[in-house]
Order: sequence, then C-alpha cells, then structure tokens
Amino acid sequence: MTASHKPVPKPTPETQPFWDGTAEGRLRIQRCDACSRHYFYPRPACPHCGSDDVTWVTAGGRATLYSYVISHRPAPGFEQDGPYAIAVVELEEGVRMMTNIVGVEITPENLPLDIELRVVFEQRGDVHVPLFAPASAVDDAPTGAAT
Repeated sequence: MTASHKPVPKPTPETQPFWDGTAEGRLRIQRCDACSRHYFYPRPACPHCGSDDVTWVTAGGRATLYSYVISHRPAPGFEQDGPYAIAVVELEEGVRMMTNIVGVEITPENLPLDIELRVVFEQRGDVHVPLFAPASAVDDAPTGAAT
C-alpha cells in the first residue's frame, strides 16, 4: 500500500483522548455528568448546560447517515478517491459528526439517508481517522478487515 498524502489531523490537548481512542480502534465522545448528554466535537465544557464535569466514553460505533454530498472534484490528497462522500452521520448516542463514507460505490442509490453505518478506522500518519461504512459491508467483512 502506498503512503497516503491525505491531510493528517493534529491532536490538541482537548482532542488527544479522542485520538488515543481511535488508535485503539475505539470511537470516543464526551458525556456530561451533570446533564447526562453526549456531545461531539471535544471541548472542556458541556455545550448543553455549561458544566465542566465531563467524561470520555466509548461510543458503540453505530450510526445512520444524516446528510452527505458527493465530491467529484477531489481536495488535495484525495485525488485517488474520487468521487467520495463527505457526510454527517448521527451516532446512536445522538451526536452528529462529519466524516467520509467508505466501503461502497459512492452513488446516491447506495447512500439512502438513514442507512445503518459502522465505524472503521483509516491510519493517516500517526493518527487513525474514523470513517463510516454501510453496516452490511462491515458485518460481512472478515474479522479484522473493517478496522
């Protein structure tokens, strides 16, 4: 496999626990201990109630497709991937995150809204980026092939 020229995220002190989780094959999000709501993107205080009493938890890795756009003009580093889907997925914990859809031909017919998805991870440099694939593709993959 050739080296990827895709952009590599740079962890910050606030996001390091997220990236530590992805390196272990776990999707981690934050949960507020005061109001019991999950949230994403990582930040030091709950966006719902303002409490700084927050905990990192491992999400189940299940999501549904909330919205997407198919890019036919690749951004730098994605020239070999076109067309590709830039998507917003909704995790079963109720938070939404931006990602890419993989593991399926990128056509509107293959990407109905609310399709069930599962997290997979792609290594880029020193980090593992969470991507999502149709659940049927992940569930049918040989053990270890989806991560």
